[in-house]
Amino acid sequence: MNDRVFIDTNIFVYAYLENYKNKSDYAKHLKAKELLQSFQKGAFVCISTQVCNEYYSALLKNRIEDQHIQSSLKSLILSTNVTSISKNTVLQSFEIRNRYGFSYWDSLILSSALENECTVLYSEDMQDEQVLNGVLRVVNPFG
Repeated sequence: MNDRVFIDTNIFVYAYLENYKNKSDYAKHLKAKELLQSFQKGAFVCISTQVCNEYYSALLKNRIEDQHIQSSLKSLILSTNVTSISKNTVLQSFEIRNRYGFSYWDSLILSSALENECTVLYSEDMQDEQVLNGVLRVVNPFG
């Protein structure tokens, strides 16, 4: 994979959690793990501080112990390119929201991906194969 990719929070959450009660969510768990393992060492994989925050929050809601979350998040941070949300990220997210109608939070994710010149965004939350600004393609790995 030569694309510069941005990965949304839900992919990491599905990959981490294992005790799913239904087959559909367990299938997503397996697919998320497979996707994350498919990236070669040195591949450009990007996340934002927003993804880090959402990941921590989602795992807390699933009653994962702080130490486990922190260890997992540390590994995630050390293996990806982490970008901060800047005022320009927020301002661009307004344009994305107004143009495409995404939620504010999804618009921030998209803005971060575009700022980092990513060509693919992996997310469950947006329309599969939609292309933004002629550059960024949204891929739902579960779709």
